[in-house]
Amino acid sequence: MACALLSWHYTRHKPLPNKVKILNVTINQSTNLKDELRILLIDDNKQRAESLTIALDNSRYKVSHLASPSSGLLKQVEIIQPDIIVIDIESPSRDILESLNTISQYNPKPVVMFAEEQDTQAINMSIESGVSAYVVGDIQTERVKPILDAAVARFKEFQKLKNELTETKHELASRNLVDQAKRLLMSKKNLTEDQAYKAMRKTAMDTGQKLEDVARTLMSLLNTL
Repeated sequence: MACALLSWHYTRHKPLPNKVKILNVTINQSTNLKDELRILLIDDNKQRAESLTIALDNSRYKVSHLASPSSGLLKQVEIIQPDIIVIDIESPSRDILESLNTISQYNPKPVVMFAEEQDTQAINMSIESGVSAYVVGDIQTERVKPILDAAVARFKEFQKLKNELTETKHELASRNLVDQAKRLLMSKKNLTEDQAYKAMRKTAMDTGQKLEDVARTLMSLLNTL
């Protein structure tokens, strides 16, 4: 996945068989940085989870739910709808990576993973599954907030670029569709390029449709003749 281009990796000093449907929630890119961000924390070590929670006191990050790595990540995300997912684990399992990949596709969120696994392949697989920040080693509480800040910023920038790319692809596809319909109209009705385009544009204005929709309907009709 393209996430690897904008994802990042810290190295710190030491101190589901059945898929669950995820609600497709539109990301609000205009969220104010001062707004509280709810964290789903995946960790089976309660003491470690408590230390992380305390480290985020007086910040915009609030651990709203603590769950075990074996509790089913997709289901937890569907129910809680967190703003950020933080995973503290020795090594990401296949189930977790598959769940993160599904989340990345249908309900993307910033994901921070604290892990002991330093294997390059494991790190790359995590990044490709949608992890925004992969941090190796024990959690240093004073670094938790800056790491989350950077992960959220990187995630938002990536989503912005992703949306721009999607829009660009749509515009190119729309332009190509209009060109195909225009050429077909020229061939079937013996029109010039300008006449064909004006006819399509007038139909779009008269019917209140987008030009690409008119082109799609026109191609369907003319191809049956």
